[in-house]
Amino acid sequence: MLPTGSFKPRGALFALSAKMAGGTLKEVVASSTGNHGAAVAWSAKTLGVPVTIFLPANPNPVKRANIARLGARIVEVGGDDLVHATAAAHEYAQQEGVYFLNDAIDETIVAGPATIGLEILSQLPGVQAIYVPMGDSALIRGIGAAVKRLAPVVKIIGVQAERAPSYVLSWRAGRATPTDTCDTCADGLATRVPQPDNVAAIRQLVDEVLLVSEDEMIAAVGRLYRDERVTAEPSGAASTAAFLKHGSAPGPAVLIVSGANITPQLRQRAGLPAS
Repeated sequence: MLPTGSFKPRGALFALSAKMAGGTLKEVVASSTGNHGAAVAWSAKTLGVPVTIFLPANPNPVKRANIARLGARIVEVGGDDLVHATAAAHEYAQQEGVYFLNDAIDETIVAGPATIGLEILSQLPGVQAIYVPMGDSALIRGIGAAVKRLAPVVKIIGVQAERAPSYVLSWRAGRATPTDTCDTCADGLATRVPQPDNVAAIRQLVDEVLLVSEDEMIAAVGRLYRDERVTAEPSGAASTAAFLKHGSAPGPAVLIVSGANITPQLRQRAGLPAS
């Protein structure tokens, strides 16, 4: 329900505003599978900054269209995951006055998703567990940091796709553990190379990690729409899929629905009406 259909404008707007407070920017750039790119494009348009978004090859067409509608320049870089796009964005950002807003490592961006944790505690003080999709981990690091500071007994449960498990594997191993591929319909969770600092953070903040299958996420997309009239993309429905698969918490639980930008093909597969 936020601008661009995901949680990411919270962090992108704050991070870009904070950077601009330190001086004039010539341009902001980002690498993304889609939702972060749209959030940066929206934030840049809101604040009047030129923007370039680097996407992997064959990006989610709905998310690409969101970015294009916001007036961003789009560069598609070879490779099916973010590694090549991120490298290209980093190289481009070596120019003077260009800011690479990298949601995997930017220290200010987690303040945005942290507000979600504050809202949960305000609206549901008795919450016992919060299920959070994990892609680049900014969402769970922000929510986890806010919640653990104020209510450390609340369980933070991270969820990834079985076909893109890099942060789950890393959490379990205690070190960054990349995977060879991250081929999942949940493109928002498609992180192949985890950041060591992020792994260290989730090891401190996250109590449990779970994996869900492609079919389980698609079923959760359908369940959310039928029962709640909530449209979710597969990555946004991952937390619901994990809750349905692994059973209820001992008390009230919150399932974060992190994005709604679902392709027509996945809408059809989940039994949703055409948009």
